[in-house]
Formats: sequence, C-alpha cells, structure tokens
Amino acid sequence: MITEQIILDLMQEPDYKPMTYQELEKHFAIADSVEFKEFLKLLNKLEQEGKIMMTRSDRYGLPERLDLLRGRLQVHTKGFAFLLPEDKEHPDVYIGANDLMSAMNGDTVLIRITTRGPAGGKLEGEVVKIITRAVNQVVGVFQGHEAYGFVLPDDKRIVRDIFIPKESIGGAVDGDKVVVDIVSYPEGRAAAEGKVIEVLGHKDDPGVDILSIIRKHQLPEGFPDEVMAEAEQAPDSITEEEIVKQGRRDLRGKKIVTIDGEDAKDLDDAVNVERLENGHYRLGVHIADVGYYVREKSELDKEAYNRGCSVYLVDRVIPMLPHRLSNGICSLNPKVDRLTLSCEMEFDEHMKVVKHDVFTSVIKTKERMTYNNVRKILEDEDPELMERYKDLVEDFHLMKELALRLRSKRMNRGAVDFDFVESKVIVDENGKPVDIIKRERSIAEQIIEEFMLAANETVAEHFHWLKVPFIYRVHENPDPEKMQNFLAFAENLGYHVKGRGNSVHPRALQTLLEEIKDTKEQTVISTMMLRSMKQAKYDAEMSGHFGLAAEYYTHFTSPIRRYPDLAIHRVIREVIESNNVLPENRQEYLASRMPDIAQHSSERERVAVEAERDTDQLKKAEYMLDKVGEEFDGIISSVTGFGMFIELPNTVEGLIRLAGLTDDYYHFDEASMSLIGERTSKIFRIGDEVKIRVARVNMDDHTIDFEMVDMKPRRERNRGGGFGGRGGERGNGFARGGGRGKGGNGASGKAGRPGKRERAAASAGEAAGGGAAAGAAGAGGKRGKRGAGGGRGAEPLETNVEANRPMSFSFGSGKGGYTSPESGENASGGRRKKTSGSGIFIGEGGASAPEETGRRKRRGGEQEAGNGNGEGGFRKRKKKKGASKNATAAFVRKKKK
Repeated sequence: MITEQIILDLMQEPDYKPMTYQELEKHFAIADSVEFKEFLKLLNKLEQEGKIMMTRSDRYGLPERLDLLRGRLQVHTKGFAFLLPEDKEHPDVYIGANDLMSAMNGDTVLIRITTRGPAGGKLEGEVVKIITRAVNQVVGVFQGHEAYGFVLPDDKRIVRDIFIPKESIGGAVDGDKVVVDIVSYPEGRAAAEGKVIEVLGHKDDPGVDILSIIRKHQLPEGFPDEVMAEAEQAPDSITEEEIVKQGRRDLRGKKIVTIDGEDAKDLDDAVNVERLENGHYRLGVHIADVGYYVREKSELDKEAYNRGCSVYLVDRVIPMLPHRLSNGICSLNPKVDRLTLSCEMEFDEHMKVVKHDVFTSVIKTKERMTYNNVRKILEDEDPELMERYKDLVEDFHLMKELALRLRSKRMNRGAVDFDFVESKVIVDENGKPVDIIKRERSIAEQIIEEFMLAANETVAEHFHWLKVPFIYRVHENPDPEKMQNFLAFAENLGYHVKGRGNSVHPRALQTLLEEIKDTKEQTVISTMMLRSMKQAKYDAEMSGHFGLAAEYYTHFTSPIRRYPDLAIHRVIREVIESNNVLPENRQEYLASRMPDIAQHSSERERVAVEAERDTDQLKKAEYMLDKVGEEFDGIISSVTGFGMFIELPNTVEGLIRLAGLTDDYYHFDEASMSLIGERTSKIFRIGDEVKIRVARVNMDDHTIDFEMVDMKPRRERNRGGGFGGRGGERGNGFARGGGRGKGGNGASGKAGRPGKRERAAASAGEAAGGGAAAGAAGAGGKRGKRGAGGGRGAEPLETNVEANRPMSFSFGSGKGGYTSPESGENASGGRRKKTSGSGIFIGEGGASAPEETGRRKRRGGEQEAGNGNGEGGFRKRKKKKGASKNATAAFVRKKKK
C-alpha cells in the first residue's frame, strides 16, 4: 500500500526528477485497479494540501524543489501583501496587488519568488496556488441597487467589495450590517461574490457595532449544548474525601489572599508570603487546578482549545470556559475550599531562588482583596481598612518589600519595562461610551505582577530540566536590521545605546527607557523600540525571553482564560502523580501535541487582541462624536509624512493632516521625526503641547481628525508650477518621506490589551516589528482587564504585529487605526462607490501604484495634499499601456434587462 510518507520520501531524494502519475505508477509497480484509484486520490489530496505540486507538464514534485515557497499571506489595506513563510528562517516576501491571484488576507499559499534584491536583499514574488482559505465569511455594510447589492467589508484588508446577486440579498436593505458567506473569490477584474446569511441590524442601531466586530473575527458567543451539559456536571464544592484521596497538600491554615480588580469574577490566582527564621522569604503562588475539572479530550477541553483564550471587549467578556466553572468551582472565591496547583519559592537576600516546590494542594483564601484596597493600606494607610484587615496588614507590607526587591533584581539583569499610559472606556447599559479613565499602576498591581513572573520562571525552569513535553512563552532576539534602524533613530534624537543591531542586551534598552523618562521623546522612542522587537509567542521549545531577560519562561498562572496554561497544568499534575517520570507512550503523545497547541494558541491570541483593539478604537471614536467643534489641549504623539497625531489627556488620539497646517508649507524630517515650516522655520516635534479642535469623527473607520486652533492661512504666492499645484501652487502642503516610509508595511492600530498583570516588565517581549498589515504596531498597548495575551503571567503590552516586518515610521504612533492618505480613503466619509453615468459599478480595487507598493524607486517621496477634503497623496504617474490591469476595477457588471 502506497502511503503519503512513501511518496514524500521518494520526492525528497536528491536524484528525483518530477514524474507524471503514469511514471509514478510504474515506479511503484501498481497493478491493482483499486490500489491505483487510491493512489490517484492520495496524489490529489497531497496536491490540494500543497505538500506536492504539479508542473505545467503534469509532473509531480515537492514545492521547495520546484522553487516554490509555502506560507501565510498578510494583506495590507492598500492591496499589496507579504508572505510569512512556514520556514521561520526564510525572510518575508513582498507580493504586489496584481500578483495575488484570488488570495486574501490569512490564506495559506504557494508562491514563486520573481525578484531578489542585491546581496540577499528584499524578495518579491507571485502567488501560484492557494492551499487553504482563511476568509470564508465577511462582515460589512450592505449597499443595495435595483438588481444586486454590494457589501463594503469592515476589514480594510479585504480591499474589494463583495458582489451580492439579487437572489442572495437575504432581506438586507441599504445601511444594514450583514454577514456574508463568500461563494466565489475575486479573480482578475471580477469581485468576490457572496450570499447574505445574517442581517445584524442597521449599522447605527445600538449594539450592532460590537456584534459586527464579534462576527468579523468569528468569535464564539454561546457554548454548544454538549459543553454546557459537561459544565453542569461540575460540583459546587469539594469533599474531604476528595482531598485525602488525591494526596493534596493542605494549605488551608495559611494566610492566603487573592488580589484582583474590583469587577473581577474569575479569581484564578492567590498568594501568600512568609519571613523564615533564616531571614529568607517564602512566596507561595497558588493557581486554580482547572485541569482537574476540564479533562483532556472532553467536550469542555475541545471547546477551550478552539477558543484559545478569553476575549475582553469593552462591554463584555467572551470566556474560554462556561461561567459555572470560571466563576464557580474553579474560581478561588474567599473562605471556601478550592483545589489548586502551588509553586512555593524560597528567596535568599539576593533574591535568588534557593529552594522551590511544585505540588497539588487545597487552599481556603482568607480574603478577596482588591487592588484599590491594598493600595490604600500600603500607601494611604487608610484607618478603616487597616482595622478591617488588621490580621493581614503585616503580610501586605512583607509582600511589598519582596515585590520591590524582585523587581529591582529583574531590572538589574536587563528586563525591559515600558511605561505607557493606559485607559479604560466606560460604557452605559446600552453600550454607549460615557467616560474614558486612566488606569493606575499602583504597588498592588506590581505585587501581583512580580509574584506571577517569579512563579512562571520557576515552573518553566523546573519542567525544562525534567525534559517533559511542555509549552513555553518565548521572545526571540530582535531582528538585527530593525534594531540597527532603531539605534540610528535614537542616535538622531541624541540618545546613544550601547551595542549593535545584532548584539544589543536588553539592559541597554532599559537604560535608554530610564534616560528618556518624562522627556518629550519618551513616547516616540518607546514606540519605535517596541516596533523593532519581535512578537512573543507560545512554543514547545524554550529559547529564552528577550524582553524579560529570562532564560526560562512559561504561562502557568491563568488556566481559566488561556489554553496553554490549562494544557501545562495537566502535564504538571500528571508528572507529579507519576513521580516525575512519564510513561513512554504519554511522552511521545504529548510531544506530538505540544507544537500544535502552541501554534494554535498563538494564532487565537492574535485574533483576540485584534478584536479587543477594534472595540477600543470604536468606542473611543464614538465617545468623541458629540465633541466635534470642542477644543482640547494635547501632545504631539507622532509625526509622519502626512500629518501628526495628537494625544489628548484621556488617551484619545486623532490626526491633524498635513493639508490642515495652513500657515506654511511643511517638510517632514524623518531623522528627527518633525515637521519643519519652509518659510517660518516653525517646527512641530513629538512631545510638543498644542491646542486642537475636534474636526470630524469617521465612524466607518473609527478614526478622528483634529485641526489646530488659531492656525493662520498660509500666504499665497506664485511658486512657478511646483508639484502638482494649480496655477503655480504647490498644493496644500509638501513633505518628504510620505507613504510607507522605510519600507514600512503597516496600518497603525493600538496595541492589544494584555492582561492586568505582569505589565511592562515583559512588555518589550510582546512587541513585534513595526507596522504590520494586521494593523498593530502600537505605541503601547492596553493592559486592560485581562486581555487575551494578558491576565497573570502574560507579558504586558503585547501587540498583534507580525514579526519580521520592515520597520516603518510613517503611520503614526499606532494608536488610531489610520493608514497613509494614499490608501484610497476619503478624509471625511470613508470609501465611496464609483459608478458611471448609467449606474454601472466601477469599483476601487487594490492599489498597486509604485509609490504605494514600493516596488519601484520613488523620486524623492514628494507628498502633496491633493484634494480639498484634507487628504494627501503622492503625485501619480501616467499609466503605461497594459499596466495594472486589475488594480482599479474591482467589478464591472451591467444591470440585467
């Protein structure tokens, strides 16, 4: 019997030459007709999966032997894309808008490399085969016509609208938010065709906005019946017989407490600290034993794996586990018995772990403490709280002492600790934003942060040396080229960092962060540093954590809301129960499962972070709707070739477009990240305080435009033709370095909301390269309640940017979701349909101009604000014959008579 592996082994042989199926039939000496049919089915299956490829002469071979590369597409809002190869050592490959075939964002494809830069420089390619589709549903706004309709996708990375035939409209009317199943994908000049399967309601109806984001990211809402049935079988309490039978260590006599936010309901970690007779500290971190109730391969386990993590949106939580578990038997509620996994650590005077133990336990927490109350006890010495918790006050002071010493040691070894301002949007019962409040990072948050980091490191090292299959949280060293670009950028601003791009120690970066604290450059340097780093992820192999300067790290502390934590909890208990030696068959099985769990969990985490960021941007834009015309003081948070981003005290960010600076013609100086007036020499720098007025809010794109207060009009004069201006004008503002900047490929977007725990300690680690198509290169991120990548044990400020992206300084601080002006978006109203006089739709298509794709060298990068609505763009060259055949027309279809 011919198997898949036999075929692949043959094709991997050095002397193999591609064969037809007949030649393969002869080679394998297949005589039986039934076996031959099975053989053909296997060949077709392998070809569909992209494991083998058929050449133009109908011969089969391995893609890599046919100079093809397999990977996942990351499409930019302007139509071009990058291939992220499955071979992690292979650099990313640029794919032009006209070379995508019908591939869409997230698709797994095979590409052929068509252009190689000199000396191993940037690569360009074209899609030759689509292996798997990532997008099969689209959420967007329905636009109806007499005999057909279109859906304008909410996801701007889907650059063409979806055509809906009359019979597939499904009752949708103009302005409805709908969910569409894709029937056929875009090909050449033809748009994708879809069928409306759900009408969410009018786009302006309450609640439809968040529901659209849930559908856009295909987040689950309710749990299946079989999952709920299993959850209902969970007990409400624990029996003494259960405790004795399992041989758990009884810690119910210790003074153990939980410390969480005011509104937290899933309490999955508790702590206690003791001073030992030898002067050492003993720290106990006790985590809910969720794996005891969520058994491997159960329906609960399968659903938790599919979800990957809990998702914390502005107005709701989409949990990984049903509330009966997450808020019930698995939650470490006060003064009740709960089953836990504990990690006890003994620290000497140098904060070195001299003894540790990981074991199953049972606890009964003394109190359910909040961050606010612990802060008031430690910092304000609130008399009422001091009296109420008098038995615990001494313990809290000991916790503070230990946490500060742990943090000091971590900083000394070189952990990178970003300090971005964070905020929370407060919404009313109808989901309407009523306030935006800043989040405080008090000593109470720091205590939990440090204790969770210590437990995660200790557990990671313990099980690494036991050599059992495990899941680690890794953060690779930065890409040398990106880091070198960042070091040059910091040098231009007057800050020298020791080291070179390929050998920068995280301690040098932390020294820089301390040096820039409270300076005008703090935001931009912190942001660019974050963008120059790779993204932390889950992995079955431990390769270190750069941002934490840690050799070993895992996520052990949040099994209620992160699947990797739950997966390793099962391994931990299994190892403990088998006296640290797993049976060989279990060792092999777990070793085969861990890479899949790690990869899937990393992918689900990115989806969750994107959804959280989308809802945050949406509600901030909505909050500013009724403030159009109002004036605010703000600070310039980023300067680009098309304008500057202003951050208000409430962390809302908006854009002042270059065309709106009417008192002079401004040049963008990339080296100093500033705009310099041509006539007045006036300079706008990051960190400058300005007074702005809210000009407009675009709820389609969730972006905000500001204008400068008291901006005088520029003095007009004949400039002799200039660059595209009419009658000798140069246009509305001239700047160098617009567009994508240094090869940047990213729409901006605020970094995702990690958890409320181990904040900036690990934040560097959770960043990635600047400006990815996923729109994430954030100026920071939001710790929020408990983000998908967050919660306890997560390195904070995790962004959802793909690693290995070229660094870009062109798209703002990453907080507003803006793209550069040439992305085809109208400054005031989002995209508009183009129609001919007879009403035939012309479309918008993916941009493929050289200045947008960067495929040809720009002439100086000149930018001008070309139209009257404040939108800038590059000067367009005349199209040559035959160029960009499908770049502008997404769909052309005449009405049926």
